[in-house]
Amino acid sequence: MSRAVWVPERQDIIWINFNPQVGREMRDMHPMLVLSPKAFNDRTSIVIGFPMSTAAYNATNPFAIDNSKTAKQPSYIICNQPKSIDWRQRGATPHPWKRVSDAIFQTARLELNDIIELVTP
Repeated sequence: MSRAVWVPERQDIIWINFNPQVGREMRDMHPMLVLSPKAFNDRTSIVIGFPMSTAAYNATNPFAIDNSKTAKQPSYIICNQPKSIDWRQRGATPHPWKRVSDAIFQTARLELNDIIELVTP
């Protein structure tokens, strides 16, 4: 019997270890919103995404998106800290929150574009 191999998909929330870190970067185990598509994640072993936090001070972070509805507790997507991380080497696993809604994902994508201005209107 073959076991299906899990690969993170775009919009998934995964558990991943952000260590090592420096300065104001996220550290330790945290959820991460996956931005990159499954084919890229599988082929490269890299995910591109945003760290997530339940720290209350993020309620006033202008770059944080409230994800409390999905998480059923205070939760924020930290859009000013995009990361590319080797999910296989760091032992990423699916998070119990599973995925963000289409609306939250679109908001996160737009926030990233507002920060780095890749696409102009």
